[in-house]
Amino acid sequence: MKISVVMPVYNERQTIHKILEKVQQVGLEKEIIIVDDCSTDGTRECLENLKNDAVKVVYHDRNKGKGAALQTGFNHVSGDIVIIQDADLEYDPNEYHRLIGPIVSGQADVVYGSRFLSGSERRVLFFWHYVGNKFLTLVSNVITNLNLSDMETCYKVFRSDILKKIRIEQNRFGFEPEFTVKIAKKKLRIYEVGISYYGRDYAEGKKIGWKDGVVALWCLVKYSFLCKN
Repeated sequence: MKISVVMPVYNERQTIHKILEKVQQVGLEKEIIIVDDCSTDGTRECLENLKNDAVKVVYHDRNKGKGAALQTGFNHVSGDIVIIQDADLEYDPNEYHRLIGPIVSGQADVVYGSRFLSGSERRVLFFWHYVGNKFLTLVSNVITNLNLSDMETCYKVFRSDILKKIRIEQNRFGFEPEFTVKIAKKKLRIYEVGISYYGRDYAEGKKIGWKDGVVALWCLVKYSFLCKN
């Protein structure tokens, strides 16, 4: 099976070459689709100087958000399985084999990489981020009747044909709850796999904040009760 790695990028000059190297080293047939969301820190120039035929780079002419970058990337997917990969080194591409396992074996349609399921190493960081994540996951589970442990994880892996069944609308971090609600409505087979997590703090470039949590709650309500699809 061919893997499509979709990587939204915004101001990741310090990590872009390292994460790309790690993805390329994974022993799977794959394509890498990078969407630069109008970076201003030199990331764009790094990508423009990239000489690698195995990597497709698409550029936004203005900053639109992670969800919008993912939508752009999804339009270029040609593989059988899609893996969403952040560019900040918080998530380890060496776990791709474990993440795609339930799909390859025919057990799952979608796999979430959970930061809270296993004994894998996890950097100790912000308590209130943890509480916020757990709260959003709880609300999501109540609404969708799922039992996820980590709704907000970056690692969402799924069969590429699912993109034909759902339409993503959210341009920023609202993608996570929107995607979760929509795949739950489609009654897709969802698995979780425990992953390691190398989180970073705001001084290191972390971007998500409490306002994104409020938007996530609104998206859970909107796509569960106010939208048919």
